[in-house]
Amino acid sequence: MLSNILIYFVVIPVIMLAGVALSRNIKQIRAVAVTGSLALTALSVYLLVEYLGLRAAGDEAPMLFLQSIPWFAPLHINLSVGVDGISIAMIILSSIILLTGSFASWTIAQPKAFFLWLILLSTGVFGFFISIDLFTMFMFYEVALIPMYLLIGVWGSGRKEYSAMKLTLMLMGGSAFLMLSLIGIYYHSAPEGSQLTWNLLEIAHHNAIPEGWQKLLFPMAFVGFGVLGAMFPFHTWSPDGHASAPTAVSMLHAGVLMKLGGYGCFRVAIYLMPYAAQELGWIFLVLTGISVVYGAFSACVQTDLKYINAYSSVSHCGLVLFAILMFNTTAMTGAIMQMLSHGLMTALFFALIGMIYGRTHTRDIRQMGGLMKIMPFLCVCYVIAGMASLGLPGLSGFVAEMTIFVGSFEHTDTFHRVFTILACCSIVITAVYILRVVGKILFGPVYDKHHLALTDATWWERTSTVTLIISVAAIGCFPNFFASLIRFTFSPEIFKVIGMN
Repeated sequence: MLSNILIYFVVIPVIMLAGVALSRNIKQIRAVAVTGSLALTALSVYLLVEYLGLRAAGDEAPMLFLQSIPWFAPLHINLSVGVDGISIAMIILSSIILLTGSFASWTIAQPKAFFLWLILLSTGVFGFFISIDLFTMFMFYEVALIPMYLLIGVWGSGRKEYSAMKLTLMLMGGSAFLMLSLIGIYYHSAPEGSQLTWNLLEIAHHNAIPEGWQKLLFPMAFVGFGVLGAMFPFHTWSPDGHASAPTAVSMLHAGVLMKLGGYGCFRVAIYLMPYAAQELGWIFLVLTGISVVYGAFSACVQTDLKYINAYSSVSHCGLVLFAILMFNTTAMTGAIMQMLSHGLMTALFFALIGMIYGRTHTRDIRQMGGLMKIMPFLCVCYVIAGMASLGLPGLSGFVAEMTIFVGSFEHTDTFHRVFTILACCSIVITAVYILRVVGKILFGPVYDKHHLALTDATWWERTSTVTLIISVAAIGCFPNFFASLIRFTFSPEIFKVIGMN
């Protein structure tokens, strides 16, 4: 059972696709979506328990639950799977957001087609996180990206066709860089005379990529994944895509899909090309530092709730890449915790924004006010999400950001410390736009008298938001559990394997 458990993260979504396709009414579609999402969540918890058991028993292998099924022998392509603490954290995050996104889409138009594309997107996400074969990983990466065009173009709002096309073109441009990098890695994956491989662990073990080739391939890989992580100046697709996407798509887009960028930057660019990462990392550290501050400042001047959260995501995801490039255990642990924290709190934000928009039919903060009197449950949830975003102790944002800043400040040189201080300034900027929005739309007099007739959250909306709030609080209250889950990946023993200090 254990050797096959990871395959079920792809099998279950495929079964869900078949179930939705055969469903005859919206009740059956909802049942398939929720049941499948619950099954994936339960499976991810089971995987976590088994993983922790093996680690406690003394298994120190870089990845566990390894399995490889030959796929295309002439090019040595295999369906190779395996996970470590980071992979499991991302799998748990993905399952929670898919589950809550299903509830948030309870009344979506054309539900059959919508859930088919949404589940296909999640299939790509789960497949990406369990893959250790570069070709298979890239395939699942593309499977996750392609449905975004239709999900935004058909079910979106505003300039949805423009946003869908812009997102697709920019992400496909990043994919082109990524594909070239992966092909280059493959042809230098093993010493001369040895069999070439796409396997991540084998490539890292051989450490055969010449330093010159690393300097060429590393920027392409980092940019390829960095585009999806909204790295400056390749971030412009993200705010437009978020603003036009339907609620569940925004939740998966910001909560999970953007995490593929940070995960790929570490797992491929840094893990396989450590020499180039050390030599060229400062360039991308500058770009990600700009992302952190620029995204926060941009959020301050927006009036659309989705654009505010979208630029906030640019800032928070920039912080993930910023921490990964610090190359030390503390900062990298903080980066993964930030991925979890941001994924959950931004999914909560977009869910709440969708619920508020569905009632008020506006996302313009200038046309809202006094909503706390009208829909107190949703507004309290929004305040909690805002407090998590600005780093209130006891919630996930505080733990993640403090870990990043402490780890980043471990560098004693002026360059790293100056950029760390600038990144820290984003906390203050975040507080400005969060408190501004909360004060404007939730308190004060009611802006529109028609809003007095609005209703508060339904049971499915409460289920979605409460699940996300509990998850955000769990990370904030029990940070050691999550830190210990991912810390082994960044242990000195693992760094030695990939040739880093």
